[in-house]
This record gives sequence, structure tokens and C-alpha cells, in this order.
Amino acid sequence: MVVRAGVPVLEIGGTHVTAALVEPEPEATGTATATPVGSRPRVIEEHRFPLHSAGDAASVVATIVEAGARLGVSEPVRWGVAIPGPFDVDAGIGRYEGVGKFDSLNGFDLGAALREAMRGSLSDTAFVNDATAFALGERAGGAGRDHRRVVCLTLGTGVGSAFIADGVVVDEGERVPPHGWMYRVEHNGAPLEDVVSRRAMRAAYLRAAGELVDVHTIAKRARAGERAAIEVFTTTMTVLGRSLAGWVQRFEADAIVVGGSIARSWDLVEEPMREAIGETGAVLVPASLGDAAPLIGAAAFASRLTG
Repeated sequence: MVVRAGVPVLEIGGTHVTAALVEPEPEATGTATATPVGSRPRVIEEHRFPLHSAGDAASVVATIVEAGARLGVSEPVRWGVAIPGPFDVDAGIGRYEGVGKFDSLNGFDLGAALREAMRGSLSDTAFVNDATAFALGERAGGAGRDHRRVVCLTLGTGVGSAFIADGVVVDEGERVPPHGWMYRVEHNGAPLEDVVSRRAMRAAYLRAAGELVDVHTIAKRARAGERAAIEVFTTTMTVLGRSLAGWVQRFEADAIVVGGSIARSWDLVEEPMREAIGETGAVLVPASLGDAAPLIGAAAFASRLTG
């Protein structure tokens, strides 16, 4: 039997699961067929299914398996799997106690369940945190591709982060926050996500304007010149930049790549964040791959473990 071209991956989120085949970056051969300049890894097939994170373990696994089956992988291979934390990526076991999603996967051996249910196409799973997968994807084929040392942030329900050096995740040592997680950093004695997150921005706008609206509405009003909305973005990104600046310097980062739903309002994010970070020597750029980033990153992670 022949395995279909590409690295099979799964990206599991709170409301969806995506199965994809990713064509990795070709390796140079030193011949006429060497890697073309500028060639990049890419998603060559993709299937997205709705996923009910509050469902029981059997239904969650069934949806993941249904998505994976659409790829038609014909013999057992290693799959990359991007998944949100808290999840023990080494053991393949969920640690979702009290987080409001995937309660049924708390203590559940998802790796073993997928190996059993997908034994005709899956031999092993390379689990990777979704924010880390996003960062690896942007480093492999996106905004961080031309930089050696990259700090990648995803701004949405919280602050996801990863520190990447030469394509490898750095998650320990004095040059990065604990586990490489910026959300563990404190601002004025409280978690950073109390200021930098969707819920925090909505709460800040409610205090300032007396109305509870979502971030995209705050962004729209900021562009229209509303003072309260502008202040929410300015304050949030200033706190983020100041909290990040020291770590960027310690890590000697070449680039800071910012993605996630909040970063879609880049016109409101960039200037206050850049001013707060100051002169670190790192360029500040928006992520460029969108939903493809964690798929490409999961493939890169799985390929590295295989190779």
C-alpha cells in the first residue's frame, strides 16, 4: 500500500476539528531538482468538522476519527495533532479540569483512543500545543520564516505564546518565561490575561462605555474615532508590549509574530505595542498563514520527531 502524499495532521479546537495533509518543505538535493528558492510547506487537502467540546469522550473521539478518515491515509503513519491545553502532550492525556471545555477528556488517554480507532491509518500521535503549532507553522512557512529566533503570540481568548530558535521550541531556561508561556507572566500582581484577552477587553470597554460588546465591535468603533474604544486597544497593547519587552531582549529575538483573532485588528494593535516594546532589535509583524499555521506547524513537529 502507498501512503498518500503529505503529512497527515489534526487540529483540534473548542468548536471544530480540522484534518489536513501538509506538503512539507522539500529538502535540497544538490541537483537540478533542488528546492526552489522561496518554496514553502503548504496545506494540500483540508476537511473541517464542527466539534462539540462539551460532549462525552466517545462523541469527541468519533468526530475526530470521522475528520481523519476523510484524508484516506492508506497505511499506519505518525500524525501531528495540535490541541489546546491543558493537555499532557507527552502522555497524550487531557488535563481539562475546571477549564470549561473538553471536561470529558480530563484524565482520558486520547492518544490510545485514536490509535485504536484509526489503527489502519495512524500508528502514533505527535501531540503539540496549539499555540506552539501555530508558532512552528509561522516559522516554517509564514511571517517568521526568514528569522532565526522568533517569539510568536496568539491573542484571543488568552495569550498563547512560543519561543522558537532555529525552528526548535525553547520552553525552559532563564531566557524564556516558565514553559515559554507568556500567560504565566504577571502584570501588577495579576495574570497578564486579566488585561490582554477577549474577556478583559470586553470588560474594559464595559467599564469605559457602559456597554458589553465583542472585540471586533470595539475595533470598529476605535476606527471611527471613539475615545473609549481607542483607549481599550491602546492600554491593552501597551501592557502586552511592556510585559513582553524584557523577554524579547533575553531571548535575543529577531522577530515577534502576532496572530489570533485580536491581531486581525492589526491597524490598532501595531503602534501601541511597538512603542511599548521599545528598541529590542526585533521586528514586529502580523502572522500571515491564518488557519493554516497550526496545520503546517503540527506537520513540522511530527516530521521532526519522525526524522
